[in-house]
Amino acid sequence: MALTLAEKTQLCAAVADSRKAEDIVVLDVQPISSVADHFMICNGASDRQVRAIAEAIVDELAQHGEKPLSVEGYHQGTWVLMDCADLVIHIFDHETRHFYDLERLWHRATRVEVPGVAMAMTAAPTSELWLVEKC
Repeated sequence: MALTLAEKTQLCAAVADSRKAEDIVVLDVQPISSVADHFMICNGASDRQVRAIAEAIVDELAQHGEKPLSVEGYHQGTWVLMDCADLVIHIFDHETRHFYDLERLWHRATRVEVPGVAMAMTAAPTSELWLVEKC
């Protein structure tokens, strides 16, 4: 039986957390994008850790009869992108996550709390975002 979006999100976030992923964020992008319903964003401290987080997620999904439609960037280990249909997972190293700053790009998306998972702190809006919102 296929996992629901909530179950898949919970599972992937819990696996990332168990592999010491940092600053886990889940965004509900469904109202603003047709690409996916949720984005999960996290980072690892090294390329080896980024790959380990990705491997653990793939393995855990397989145990539940699921597999990503596509996995990109695994060999480089700076940004692994996993397309799990309704859930898209971004696993970065620190530098790459800071450079692309997906949370800023998707700032209109609502953050989804995942019980039992150490989630990233919600940042206060920056003055730049405030200016964009006012225009």
